[in-house]
Amino acid sequence: MVCTQPTANGPLLAVHAAMIMPLSVNKSVLIVEDEQSIRDVLVELFEVEGNVVSSAELLPEALERLRTQRFDLVVTDLRLGGKRDGGLQVMALAGMLSPDAMVLVLTAYPDDSNRQASLRLGALHFLEKPVDLATIAQFAATIGVGSAFTPTGRE
Repeated sequence: MVCTQPTANGPLLAVHAAMIMPLSVNKSVLIVEDEQSIRDVLVELFEVEGNVVSSAELLPEALERLRTQRFDLVVTDLRLGGKRDGGLQVMALAGMLSPDAMVLVLTAYPDDSNRQASLRLGALHFLEKPVDLATIAQFAATIGVGSAFTPTGRE
């Protein structure tokens, strides 16, 4: 509730104390992985206080999430649902709609062309599966995203 009361120098604004809220420091995380067991583990890794975690199994769902929300961290599989370039499409859209997001790419099919394409599209790290969760958590912690390893997002 905002009310105004006139004074000799003009209106005086008074803000109801209940409306003053601390700024949100939540970090938003998007997990894009077509293998449910891996997706579940990654979601669990980042479901800690201070994070808002979204997940997507396939490219259309991931693209919709990117269109409707900005993310601080995007973790994507390179191949999604048999689409060889699914993760590249996720990275391209993340680069346009969440340009400040850290993008981590996970793949079981590492090759130089995929690595170079991922880096050109803004991926900061190209990680070969199986990847240690602590490694993913360390990268996330550098941008203040907490995890089961670093609950507050700070080391």
